[in-house]
Amino acid sequence: MAYQNLSLALFTAFYELTMAQAYWQSGQTAEATFSLFLRRYPPNRGYFVFAGLPDILDYLEELRFTDDDIDYLHSLNRFDPAFLTHLHGLRFTGIVRALQEGAIFFANEPVLEVTAPVIEAQILENYLLNRVNLQTMLATKAARAVYAAQGRPVTEFASRRTPGLDAAGQLVRVGYMVGFAGTGNVRAAAEYNVPPAGTMAHSFITTFPREIDAFRAFARSFPDASIFLVDTYDSEVGTRNAAIVAGEMREQGHELRAIRLDSGDILALSKRARTLLDDAGFQSVQIIASGELDEFAIAELLEAGAPIDSFGVGTKIGTSADAPWTDCVYKLVEYDGTPVLKLSTGKETLAGRKQLYRFQDEQGRYLRDVIALADEPPPEADGQPLLQEVMRDGKRLAPLPTLEELRRRFPEEFARVPEQQAALRSPTPYRVNISPNLEQLQQRLTREVKERMLAD
Repeated sequence: MAYQNLSLALFTAFYELTMAQAYWQSGQTAEATFSLFLRRYPPNRGYFVFAGLPDILDYLEELRFTDDDIDYLHSLNRFDPAFLTHLHGLRFTGIVRALQEGAIFFANEPVLEVTAPVIEAQILENYLLNRVNLQTMLATKAARAVYAAQGRPVTEFASRRTPGLDAAGQLVRVGYMVGFAGTGNVRAAAEYNVPPAGTMAHSFITTFPREIDAFRAFARSFPDASIFLVDTYDSEVGTRNAAIVAGEMREQGHELRAIRLDSGDILALSKRARTLLDDAGFQSVQIIASGELDEFAIAELLEAGAPIDSFGVGTKIGTSADAPWTDCVYKLVEYDGTPVLKLSTGKETLAGRKQLYRFQDEQGRYLRDVIALADEPPPEADGQPLLQEVMRDGKRLAPLPTLEELRRRFPEEFARVPEQQAALRSPTPYRVNISPNLEQLQQRLTREVKERMLAD
């Protein structure tokens, strides 16, 4: 049977639904709090950029099981029809507390907490983890590329290699949030009001008898916005041809904007191209580099003195190639007013609803964070609480910042990250403490759980 109207409510793990029925049938339906956090850093990471909150709030406000959803679940012959009737009427009625999107955070810190009847809170796990994992991973990778470029524009051309259309669009959004200058993804540019950007492909060059003919044709179409791809045959010859056409354009009152290098020894080629362009009188023509670039390659090129004015990034950024996933988890921390924890080796959790406090030094740089219980005062007076209530009774409390507002705020946020955490390689772990009250709760619950295990 084909189901035509399946909803995102079914974007859940099967065991969430089997647990939900067992909760319901046993009367275990009290309020629960789940905490979402990233357990550990991938290699060469010293921070994360939180992203995905708008999608999450939209999903929660619209959450409902359609007739087709219920018909499909009924067809499995695994669920009590009365439970499916209950599920059909389910809506999210809870509270969400979260970091502001674009906030810098660190391993093991709660970035989002959901408090709701346990069935409502439980079935959200797949969607919330997917949104935060994907968008935080991409936002962090993009922020690292922007940092490596040292103020030079970085433009995203990754859509053909991202793992799916959804990831391609989300990269455009979060990349722009953290500082990307534009995107080659036209649909996402329109959706998020991000500047579209692009040059030409090698196929354009090879359809003409000569490379210089291709440059001339492009210049006629875009006399004030031409960027020539010069490496189709030979980058040095291509740069010389670009200079010839740039001279012809200047005679007609136009200027060549840039050339693009996409292969070969980018360091040596960029230096040679800069010399050729300058000697021909085109000091204002920029050099764009692309071709399997990421933050590491960008940093190495600039450290070696490459005269590159901007970068085009693609595959390695769009797939976060060196760290293509995060250890993002969503764990129960309180049930029916009682804090709970998990003691699995290497996967321990912090009990109870929590607040995250941040402290800064005299220069405004991040100094340390403290994870505390939600209902305790700041460990020190100058601690800034980072988790804010964004949804109550299943409804958002206020509009979220626009993408442009987030883009303006992010450089100020990132400027507060100490260099030792911002470092691209082997960053120093940031100091994250646990408040004394939370530590006492952990110790007490751990002791009680072990005592119960021995009694059993």
